[in-house]
Amino acid sequence: MTKQDIKDTKTTADKSFAIDFLSIKDLELVVPEKDVSRSYAVWIRALLQNWRQGTVGCKGRADVARSTRKPWKQKGTGRARAGSAKSPLWRGGGVIFGPQARTRTLKITKRTKFEVMRALIATYADNNKIISLNLQLEDNKPSTKVGFAALQNIGVTGKKVSIFLQRDDYASWLSLRNLSNVQVISFDSLNAYDISNSDYLVVLKKDFSNFKDMVAQWN
Repeated sequence: MTKQDIKDTKTTADKSFAIDFLSIKDLELVVPEKDVSRSYAVWIRALLQNWRQGTVGCKGRADVARSTRKPWKQKGTGRARAGSAKSPLWRGGGVIFGPQARTRTLKITKRTKFEVMRALIATYADNNKIISLNLQLEDNKPSTKVGFAALQNIGVTGKKVSIFLQRDDYASWLSLRNLSNVQVISFDSLNAYDISNSDYLVVLKKDFSNFKDMVAQWN
């Protein structure tokens, strides 16, 4: 881990905080040799497609509950001919080529996902964007104030931050989830969209072994 002292200019100039940046060597990550930009784009498209609810819909002329009786006779009335009140030209009639409720699922292979995640994590590590944070909660009680202060100490308050937490770590989860710039991610629900939508990745020091084990699954 590489350390860097960052001074807090808002309070006292002498006060500094040691920040641990995780490197590729610390994570024992094998960087993919080939370009994964195409695989990254395919996975992002699949994620956005699969997250769509597909619940939008409307009724066509065959679905509208109106009479099939001819409104008036074909000739002799002086009006335009009409065959059904279900016509899309009529108020209350069916919709032409309207959206229909449907869901589509796109699948990505595990090998592709692993290569993309390795490339993303390696990019963050090269740019010193993966930070190891020591979050100390008093009596293990949730405190958003303490969580905000911890992020302020490492200088990421104005940045998009993704923090990795265990699902059963309720105290840390409740302390960080309400911060506007923070996205809490569990180790078993990681994807390329959440990672690439962050300026910094933060791992608690107590969870470093879990983060390392997660990365090891991609090699």
